[in-house]
Amino acid sequence: MKNKWLVAALLAGNTWAWVLAADVDPVIMRVNNKDIHKSEFEYIYNKNSQQQVDQKSLDEYVTLFKNYKLKVAEAEALGIDTTAAFKKELAGYRDELAKPYLIDSSVDERLAREAYDRMKEDVEVSHILIGLNARTPEARAAARQKADSILSCIKAGEDFGALAEKYSEDGSRQNKGYLGFIRGGRTVYPFEKAAFALQPGQVSDVVETQFGYHIIKVHSRRPDPGEFLFAHIMVLVPRNASDEVKAQKEAEIRSIYAELKAGADFATVAKERSEDKGTAVRGGELPWVSSGQFVKEFEDAGFALKNKGDISEPVLSPYGWHIIKLLDKRGIKPFEQMRPEIARLMTRDERGGMARAAMVEKLKGEYGFSLVEAQQEKLMKLAQEMGKVDSAYIAAIHNDQSPLFSFKGHSYTVADFAGFLPKGRDITRNVSDYVKAMVGFMIDREILDYEKSRLEEKYLDFRNLMNEYRDGMLLFEVSNREVWEKASQDTKGLQKFFKKNKKNYKWDKPHYKGFLIQCSDDTTATAVKKRLKKLDADSVIVVLNREFNTDSLTRVKVERGLFVEGENAWIDYLVFKGAAAKADEKLPVAFVSGKLLKKPEAYTDVRGQVTADYQNYLEKVWVENLNKKYPVEINEDVLKTVNKQ
Repeated sequence: MKNKWLVAALLAGNTWAWVLAADVDPVIMRVNNKDIHKSEFEYIYNKNSQQQVDQKSLDEYVTLFKNYKLKVAEAEALGIDTTAAFKKELAGYRDELAKPYLIDSSVDERLAREAYDRMKEDVEVSHILIGLNARTPEARAAARQKADSILSCIKAGEDFGALAEKYSEDGSRQNKGYLGFIRGGRTVYPFEKAAFALQPGQVSDVVETQFGYHIIKVHSRRPDPGEFLFAHIMVLVPRNASDEVKAQKEAEIRSIYAELKAGADFATVAKERSEDKGTAVRGGELPWVSSGQFVKEFEDAGFALKNKGDISEPVLSPYGWHIIKLLDKRGIKPFEQMRPEIARLMTRDERGGMARAAMVEKLKGEYGFSLVEAQQEKLMKLAQEMGKVDSAYIAAIHNDQSPLFSFKGHSYTVADFAGFLPKGRDITRNVSDYVKAMVGFMIDREILDYEKSRLEEKYLDFRNLMNEYRDGMLLFEVSNREVWEKASQDTKGLQKFFKKNKKNYKWDKPHYKGFLIQCSDDTTATAVKKRLKKLDADSVIVVLNREFNTDSLTRVKVERGLFVEGENAWIDYLVFKGAAAKADEKLPVAFVSGKLLKKPEAYTDVRGQVTADYQNYLEKVWVENLNKKYPVEINEDVLKTVNKQ
């Protein structure tokens, strides 16, 4: 590249001066009058350089990049980027790519780290739950008042367990509110957050979750013991069993334990004797488990086992007797490996929206957000007066052009809010709260939609990724049309190309081209040979199967191929004079029909290689034509500033 400019369609060079002076991301190339910026070239150049073993010089890569963009230009000229299928796929990719840009990554990372740290510790808890069985404000207030009253009793010194047994509306009341050990991710987030904030002996304030109002007491904390793989043998004890039945069950489990101590195989005994039928078929094996997934009695006995293969003494749980065997154990995986699981966990609770909400607050400041609070109060008051939010409410406000909120020069009216409200729904409870919440939802959506529309402008990496994916889609489709599919379907072109380049196709060893035919007897073989004289090669298999075989009887087996010595025992014996092949008892008579070739005689003999070479030829011709068809300009001054990583 000796000249400052390489111009396929010569233009005045001074048109670029303002670009270089004014743009921090200058134009490095123009293809078909479309600007390509330095950042995009650097991104793809450095990415490919890191992935390739055979490193290209900058000049070599410029040529490759130019040809790549010429193919994209051709795809655009053909309208591939305007098809519905293309637009749908590109939009779907953009939606996925945009997700991490629409949350506050620092909040997301903090919550993920918090979740991981809580997976490394167990908290032993009891709780009292006052459920929310009704949705009216009055019912919620009554439930909260009841929870506050119970908390006052606890603070006054009354026994937590006794109060749980008396008032809790959860199944754990039978155990005086005891839940056992929990680890991070095992309970809803508000419960987890409150529990992990407490030290042993402390009691929480009232905690609201989707289930109701909780009061939580922490008994102890411990490092999480990890994950365990157990097998067990179980003898069920009915809930209302008599003392006699209980004694029989205990005698049975102790008899099994004695057999195991005497050397009996645990898995075999589990299959034969365990009454947990779901695990008995697997030798008693349970899934991998961690703290809080079993009842306390089972967990205490299982977690006390130290070495693989250790077996517990019989242990009684609320469900019956168990003998537990430790098969394996492992610690928590590193954070990086757990990150996808933690992300899925967070999306299932309020943490999934916290990073998004933090981003909205950040964008409100960035975009100068303003809410007309008086207008929001007016909308809430109207809902209260009408008694519900329905089609009549929407009709009452749908023409109101009063401003409701604004940001970045965009103003949204009450009428816009009417259009946002869901149609066909009648909200009759907490209507003012509902309106306020819906205004909040609308604000979040509009701010995030606006931000999403600007991602290419704000984030260089996002723009580069989108360009790469878009151009990659176009490149694939246009290359398939012009090269790959054309080459595979152009029979005449392949024949002509092979004939012209026949000297380039050779074999190291001779190949036998034809048929291996196995017959049930000599008479059938003679008839088949006679029939072969009248058949073309492409119809042999179909005709012989139709005329000599039935659904219930196979008299002939035909195999067509291009055989090299060592691939087929019969071919080795009949053609290459190798060792005798072992005959099929039902098809003992074998012969061949074809010819021995020292080199390929048709393109089909080396189809894969010829097709690949023909594709390369078509691409070469195609690229030459594209270089003639579309103007290309390259700014060498900008090219010299490319940052090579």
